[in-house]
Amino acid sequence: MTETTPSSTIAGDQAARQKNLTILAQAPADALDEKFNSLAPPAYELVRQPETGLVMVRGRMGGTGSPFNLGEVTVTRCVIRLDSGETGSAYALGRDKTKALQSAVIDALWQRGATRAQIETDILGPLSNSQTERKTTVRKETEATRVNFFTMVRGDN
Repeated sequence: MTETTPSSTIAGDQAARQKNLTILAQAPADALDEKFNSLAPPAYELVRQPETGLVMVRGRMGGTGSPFNLGEVTVTRCVIRLDSGETGSAYALGRDKTKALQSAVIDALWQRGATRAQIETDILGPLSNSQTERKTTVRKETEATRVNFFTMVRGDN
């Protein structure tokens, strides 16, 4: 029998929250807006209103080489606090302030025990499934165009 300690519970929640924030950041703005509008609007205050800035993106040659600065990308961030005390934050590529705000509210609602299951089944699950389907489609389309190069050895050396 595995015993759960407070630190293992915190680490599990942190990993789940990171996964959720990834799903929200990668979700198309229109899909997120549709899911968000299906929620009952919670009362919240803006801790940090949606603001846009630049973030340096780093890369590595072949994934293993020395890191180098690839360039800057535009990112919008937002932090909110629900009336019940949970704080939600979000980052979104681009200048979509609405998406950043909605993602932060969903993050805070996920942290609230009473609404966690609803957020997971009504918002995060469907968004994750659509992202998986989209990745599978792209993978299949890419695989269909793959060219395998090989060298033939002639028998008359």
